[in-house]
Amino acid sequence: MKNAFVIVTLSGLLSACAVAPTPHTEAPAPAPAPAIADAPMPSAAEVLAEGERAAAPDEPSPDLKLPKVVLTRDMLYKLMKAEFEFRGGVWQAPYMTLMGLAQQTRDPRLAQRAAEMAQAAQQGKESLAAIRLWRELAPDSDEATQYYIAAAVMADDLGEAGQLFAARLRDAPPANRGLVMYQIQQLLTRARDKAAAGALLERLLAPYSTMSEARVVLAQSAYTRGANDVALGHAQEALRIKPDSEIAVLTLAQVSGEQADVAALLAKFLAANPGAREVRAAHARILVTQKQYEAARKQFVALLKEQPDNPATLYALGILSMQLNDPASAETYLASFVALLDKNPSDERDPAKVLMMLSQLADERGDIPAARAWLEKVDQEDAPTWFAAQLRTAQLIGKQGDLAGARAFLSDLKTEEPAQQVQVVLVQSQILRDAGKLEEAYTAMEQGVARFPDNPDLLYDFALLAEKMGKVEVMEKNLRQVMQLAPDNHHAYNALGYSLAERNVRLDEALALIDKALKMAPADPFIMDSMGWVQYRLGNLNEAEAHLRRAYALRNDVEIAVHLGEVLWHKGQKSDAQQLWREARAKDPKNDTLKSTLARLQLKL
Repeated sequence: MKNAFVIVTLSGLLSACAVAPTPHTEAPAPAPAPAIADAPMPSAAEVLAEGERAAAPDEPSPDLKLPKVVLTRDMLYKLMKAEFEFRGGVWQAPYMTLMGLAQQTRDPRLAQRAAEMAQAAQQGKESLAAIRLWRELAPDSDEATQYYIAAAVMADDLGEAGQLFAARLRDAPPANRGLVMYQIQQLLTRARDKAAAGALLERLLAPYSTMSEARVVLAQSAYTRGANDVALGHAQEALRIKPDSEIAVLTLAQVSGEQADVAALLAKFLAANPGAREVRAAHARILVTQKQYEAARKQFVALLKEQPDNPATLYALGILSMQLNDPASAETYLASFVALLDKNPSDERDPAKVLMMLSQLADERGDIPAARAWLEKVDQEDAPTWFAAQLRTAQLIGKQGDLAGARAFLSDLKTEEPAQQVQVVLVQSQILRDAGKLEEAYTAMEQGVARFPDNPDLLYDFALLAEKMGKVEVMEKNLRQVMQLAPDNHHAYNALGYSLAERNVRLDEALALIDKALKMAPADPFIMDSMGWVQYRLGNLNEAEAHLRRAYALRNDVEIAVHLGEVLWHKGQKSDAQQLWREARAKDPKNDTLKSTLARLQLKL
């Protein structure tokens, strides 16, 4: 009498064992397997028991033309042994077993499984051989054909693949032919011989040269292999054939060189085709790269009118509004972004950084409860941003006048990492400084430096606080220690150089320090400000003005304005100086640098 496991069908067993990789992708190589001696093979009884458990009762689809094969005890053992070995990291013996059984039974699924094993082991030659057998055993299988084409292309066997491509193009309905062209081009990008693949694509699409889609595909192919002139010609022809084609104009934009020309091209296209959403989005992104923020915002506003619930557009508008110093609009757009994500929990976008920005915007308009409410929405799963949100919450509590509450909030934070403990010290000191309690802030920083004597951030902030309190020796000692610990920290060189220039001492050393910082960070407006200030102290008024004007153009900062005003005042441009100081006072009427400058010059605005 037969045992139950003997009559398990081959169809059921294969459906249970096979785990197919994603079509046309390379699977990672398996981890090295232990030696056979270290991994004993299960006994026949164990293998057969595993086969009985794994076998599924599903019958194959009636559309599949499969041989009817009843598993013998020997065949079942071989199949399960191959699976055990393959899962243990061995590919060659299982592959040979599956190939042999496929030829014996004429079942295409065995050849398919052999191909999967070879692909997982990144064995191209063996994979192609198995796929050929699979296709031979299942000549009507579109899946087998697709696998074969992909494998042939990757092996640079383009002859038969080219014939199959040509047949697919010929047989495709005209409405679908463009998609088939794109699929062929994507497959050919995997060929190692890019020139041969490009030449094959040119030959395949030559009969369809009057189609805009063919020209687009040829342009993209040429562009990916560096033939830019060829790509440009195809893209121009694609747009000529179909002047309202978004994909054609976007391809032409991609292969064109100058961004200014691309922006003009897209603007012209949009004038004729105002509903071209993808082109408008591309145009907006180019305007952002050109720092034409207001023009970019207008494009995103137009996009938002078409799709009011598009999170990417809302986010872009929020960031652009912040860049344009329009906090009210920024807050509106970013709040809408967060509300939209709240309604769509499946959206994988992380709102944490936007919540931090919203908190900052609310704080800047004086609404501390709202600022704290945004921070409370930061998810704890985003650990770094969540921790930053807690530190910011402590600052807001202190800003509300509750210093004890702020310090208690910080002490309750669980901070096992030294870097986080340093941040707590820095925030605690800042809270005390903002409250005018400089001595307590200094003590907190002094204790922090004693705990973390080699932390450049802590030493740097301690130095700035020491200078504010008139402890210039402590300041200089700590800044020089930062320079030793972090020689590329341009802030330390700039801070010491500016301090010397501000006190009008050791100006040659100050100039050298600031010059070194400026070489490290040539686009930093605050270092430009320091250079302008030391040049002013040295009596070089024209050079001082040049540096300060560049700095002010990059950063409309109150202290830079005050310095530039003083230089202009001493150059005799007194009305210009007073205008700058008025602008600075309007932004920050309590600024210490402005007040001390006006007092020193005995001026009233």
